[in-house]
This record gives sequence, structure tokens and C-alpha cells, in this order.
Amino acid sequence: MDSYHPNRTSFTAADGLSLAVDLRHAQGQPTLLFAHGFGQTRGAWNAAAATMAAHGCRCVSFDSRGHGESDRVAGGEYHMQQFVDDLLGLARAQPEPPILVGASMGGLLGLVVAGEMRPSPFRALVLVDITPRWETSGVERILAFMQAHPDGFANYAEAAEQIAAYLPQRKEKKSEQQLRPLLREGADGRLRWHWDPALLAGDLISESERYQPRLLAAAAKVEVPVLLLSGERSDVVSHRTVDEFLALVPHARHAEVPGATHMLAGDANDAFTAQIAGFIESLEPADVTDAAVKQPATRC
Repeated sequence: MDSYHPNRTSFTAADGLSLAVDLRHAQGQPTLLFAHGFGQTRGAWNAAAATMAAHGCRCVSFDSRGHGESDRVAGGEYHMQQFVDDLLGLARAQPEPPILVGASMGGLLGLVVAGEMRPSPFRALVLVDITPRWETSGVERILAFMQAHPDGFANYAEAAEQIAAYLPQRKEKKSEQQLRPLLREGADGRLRWHWDPALLAGDLISESERYQPRLLAAAAKVEVPVLLLSGERSDVVSHRTVDEFLALVPHARHAEVPGATHMLAGDANDAFTAQIAGFIESLEPADVTDAAVKQPATRC
């Protein structure tokens, strides 16, 4: 099999849910664990993971619970700790401490795991357009898109129009082939987005700002190397939130990707992956043993 073509596999979470996983370049090093944002799927990382696999990295991406091809929670009860536990389990299942590449929600979960768990299951963190405190207006725009059209679409063309309106910086509309992993056909024949609608009613959204003290506290305790990448045109991360983060994590590096929005990897994959490759080259040789990854983690 082509090393850069994903090998579809799965991971069983602590509560028994099955999470869909893609693995590229199984023999590569270092391991990159890609965690997507709220409402996305592992497909958001396809271009980046293929590029980094070509650089020699072992690349793992997954659908979070309630997203894409991963299981939904029975009863629709979603809480932040479930997602934290999933990420910790995935990290500890890797053959070496992975470098987490986390976008938006994925980055926030990574901060919690890296800041609260000892030993850290990560070799390093790459935070993609997210900081522990964010600009509310940008998040509200994302949620407005997700909450629109609960009755779905009659066809793929209608869905493509909605994405085009949401992402006007993208020059081409998504094709039916690109949209298929993002939509599910219901019993009524209509197409609806891949995520569990119950996610939008959970405390992950309704009480998201309640988690900020925990996120800020975790960030202050992160010891591994950190690269924060922000989009020049982001409406979620700003100079204000970046400055606050860098004060909390003084060893962190920051780079702004020109022209990119919150959807940084999709807007500017070449610049995005170049930043990751440079960051990896700057890291000291891994000094965490496999045994350290496998031993039980404790909260601090």
C-alpha cells in the first residue's frame, strides 16, 4: 500500500465507543497525532497528513466521538472529559510519544492532556488557530453554520452552496465526492451533516466558556515544546489572545500564516506543513521511552 494513502483502522475508547482512525506511513517517525476541530472530521487533515507522511512522519488522524464515522454517544450526553479521555487513550496507544497537531477543539483538548497529565503523553504540541481564551464572535459564526439547516439538504449541490458561503476564501466549490464523507442520508432521503445533532446541545457548547479557567490553568503547566500557528485572517484567535497565551506559556513559539482564516490547514496547506516540518526539525531527540508512554498517567 502507498505509505501516504490512509489505512483505515479504529480505536476503542475507554467507554467502548469505536473511533474511526486513518494511519499513514506506519513505519515513519516521528508520530503525528492529528485532532480536528468541532464539527470537522479526520478528512480535514488529508492533505496535511499526506504531506507530512511524505516527509517521513507516521501520521494518525481520527474522527472524534459524535463526528464522521466514529460512534455516537447513546442518549446524546456529550461532555468535555469524554473527549479528553479519548485523546489521552489515542496518544498512549502510539508506539512513541506523538506530536499532537490539534485544531480548535483538538488543540484545546491537547492543552488539557499536556498540562494535566504526568508524564505528558505528547512529545510536543502544535496548536492550530486556538488559544485557551478565544474571540466569541468567531466561535458564534462557526456554531451558526452548524445549527443552520437542521432539516438537511435535498442534494449535494445545496450543501456545496452552504459551504461556499461559509468559506468564501475558497475558490472552488466542493464536489459530490468531497462532500460524501461530510453528509449522511436520512430515512427521509435528505442529506444532513455528519455530526450528531446532540453535540450542539451538550455542555461542550452551551457552557464552553466555563471551561476556560481549566484551559488557562492547564496551559500554564505545559512543559513540552509548543508551536502556536494562527491564521492572519482568523476571527477566533487574535493578537490579544495570542499575547495572553504566550505569557502563560513563555517557551511557546508563535507563527502567523499569511492569508489564512481559522480553517488554516485547508486555506494554506503548504505554509502550514512547512511550519510543522520546521518545528519538528528544531526538536531535541525524543528522550521519553515507550515505557513512560505506557505507564498509568496521573493528574497534576
